[in-house]
Amino acid sequence: MNDDLPRARWQDYLKSLPLYLLPHHLISRLTLRLTRVRARWFKNALIRWFADRYRVNRDESLHRDLDDFEHFNAFFTRELAPGARPLDGDDRTVASPADGHISQLGDIDAERILQAKGRGYTVTELLGGDSATAAAFRNGSFLTLYLSPRDYHRVHMPLDGRLRRTLYVPGRLFSVAPHTTRVIPRLFARNERLVAIFDTCAGPMAMVMVGAINVAAIETVWAGLVTPPHRRRVESRDFAGDEVSLARGAEMGRFNMGSTVILLFGPEAVQWQSMLLPEAPLRVGEAIARVC
Repeated sequence: MNDDLPRARWQDYLKSLPLYLLPHHLISRLTLRLTRVRARWFKNALIRWFADRYRVNRDESLHRDLDDFEHFNAFFTRELAPGARPLDGDDRTVASPADGHISQLGDIDAERILQAKGRGYTVTELLGGDSATAAAFRNGSFLTLYLSPRDYHRVHMPLDGRLRRTLYVPGRLFSVAPHTTRVIPRLFARNERLVAIFDTCAGPMAMVMVGAINVAAIETVWAGLVTPPHRRRVESRDFAGDEVSLARGAEMGRFNMGSTVILLFGPEAVQWQSMLLPEAPLRVGEAIARVC
């Protein structure tokens, strides 16, 4: 049994090694164009192949006829039928922001966030080097949620929140599949990402939408398409004078292809549900924590 662990780790390294050599942003730009081809024969064939390959549950979709989707990306970011994701609990219940599987969760050790066994990164790194913003989450708690290709790819609010600030952080576009998170150091602090800081009843809450290869398009409901284009510098936008408030369960943004969402809370702000464990599946609206 123990002999299998080193073998599995080497397999992870071998699968991840080519990612260092690939032109991440070029591949993602090409994917973006392909997923927006409107030719009926092409986009319908691609949707059918993808749905079969990844066992997508099309019965949950608001639209089920392939001709209702103008291109593949419209299918990928499809809206769910009313009632498909009921919202658990009350206003002090933290709801899952996305469909997916838990990668890791728990306490932030001073500034260190666990990525995988033996691997981690700091809050300041994740927030693009902004140590002042990161200070609010020292010794707090985190949850990392991986969205696979088959999952619903809209991201929703865990709590009622008022947007305070966003940070666009440039970076690579490594895959965020489980085998890469196990072996690529500081993966989530290296990939391109959007950080949104909200004021909530639990105090400050950070929602980090991490991009990945073939996932270079991230949108929010208040700004539309955030990336592309890829930029070379961190960009900060202050929303203190704007009224961008979103209710718990409301759509916050979406990935154009799958990726990862990371939630950060301050110290003693929330208590995670005891049954949550790495690799456990989650659905939008499911209770994941309680505000302390």
